[in-house]
Amino acid sequence: MAVHILAMNLAAPAAVFAWRLAAGAGTEQSDARWIWPAATVQIALLWFWHLPEPLAFAFAAPGGQALMHLSLFAAAFWFWRAILDEAEAARWRALGALLFTGKLFCLLGVLLTFAPRSLYVRVAEICFGGRVSPEALVADQQLAGLLMLVSCPLVYVLAGVIIAARWLREIDGRQASYLPEEGY
Repeated sequence: MAVHILAMNLAAPAAVFAWRLAAGAGTEQSDARWIWPAATVQIALLWFWHLPEPLAFAFAAPGGQALMHLSLFAAAFWFWRAILDEAEAARWRALGALLFTGKLFCLLGVLLTFAPRSLYVRVAEICFGGRVSPEALVADQQLAGLLMLVSCPLVYVLAGVIIAARWLREIDGRQASYLPEEGY
């Protein structure tokens, strides 16, 4: 869990910032128009890989975990690239996409944290030959959910706050330019 939380919420945004710095401002085509498809793909992949069978496949198949983590990183890279483009073009869409994805990301964390039983018994059988107690499986699942619940506000809410603050500063700057120079 920690690997794809880091891939989606730290590595992908950092890679997008690096990409933008290397490419230079305004030298590439904007991904802003793709914000809703990017958000949808990111959430669909996140939820897909947390279903019991796809997660069991990721641990059982050679290269399965790499496929899972790379697909989550690629979707997150696309999402964060669209968010940063949209943060410049139409901030309300970036805030909406962050709200949409952040809520569904946190909802998955809540489901993992408060599920009454382990959802990933098959994964434990693959990884540990079934030698893990049901209590340990639930505790591990709850810890994974809590990691999601901590990372969600740290990343999605913080990004939303930064975008909203920039937007408000811009609005305040525009209003200040309409005031007479001598004041009221």
